[in-house]
Amino acid sequence: MAALNQDSAIRTGSTAKVLIYLLLLLFAFFYLLPLFVMGVNSVKPLSEITGGNMMALPQVWTFEPWRQAWSEAQVGVQATGLKPYFWNSIKMVVPAVFISTILGALNGYVLTKWRFRGDTILFGLMLFACFIPFQIVLIPMARMLGLFGLAGTTWGLVLVHVVYGIGFTTLYYRNYYAAFPTELVRAAQIDGAGFFQIFWRIMLPSSGPITVVSVIWQFTNIWNDFLFGASFADFSSQPMTVALNNLVQSSTGVKEYNVHFAGAILAALPTLLVYIVAGRFFVRGLMAGSVKG
Repeated sequence: MAALNQDSAIRTGSTAKVLIYLLLLLFAFFYLLPLFVMGVNSVKPLSEITGGNMMALPQVWTFEPWRQAWSEAQVGVQATGLKPYFWNSIKMVVPAVFISTILGALNGYVLTKWRFRGDTILFGLMLFACFIPFQIVLIPMARMLGLFGLAGTTWGLVLVHVVYGIGFTTLYYRNYYAAFPTELVRAAQIDGAGFFQIFWRIMLPSSGPITVVSVIWQFTNIWNDFLFGASFADFSSQPMTVALNNLVQSSTGVKEYNVHFAGAILAALPTLLVYIVAGRFFVRGLMAGSVKG
């Protein structure tokens, strides 16, 4: 009787697993369907899109839409291709991610290992900054960029994203360092190590998991940002997302959907590659500082 019950439980468990996997495959299908449509139609001639089935595979394969989306054709003062704006985004994202990550690590280090009166209030204010809507800071930020002489520049966008990202990176590192043994810091102080020696030689080298989280989060947010790029950049410093919008709006008459699909994939490709390469470390890094002790 016990053996029959055990066999029945095994069959029930196997059936449940099959149902779960089928459900996950169904969700994955619907989630990846837009990407499939974009990819397939980005290598079709326009005539196959407007006069055929967008779900069908191409009858004639062509990479001309990709070349048009990437090329640097000039219309007045505005370049219609994405190539120069891709490099604008690179020049904006790399320093913004680096600076905000380092400052977040320093803040987390100070707020956990160098406690002072009012540190909890300060951390609360920085945490509150994470929830301020983008639209609220547009006018004051534009005013400050004008005073600093950074309006319409790539470094102005870097400053905006660093200021807006410090709250998130501080939160990540503060929670991670809260679980870091304070005894190691005290021992280093007894041995004569100073503030920055402890940070560079002890804290930062042990921060790999949370650094991956911070870099992925900041890279994704900054690369995908449209509002700040549209508000604070000029023609020479516009990022990829603004250029993609201009590419779509520049079409007159018949919409070149194949070019638009290719441009959208090009704009999304860097963040997609980041998650493919380092995505599995993202959850590990988030969980690394969740349990103290």
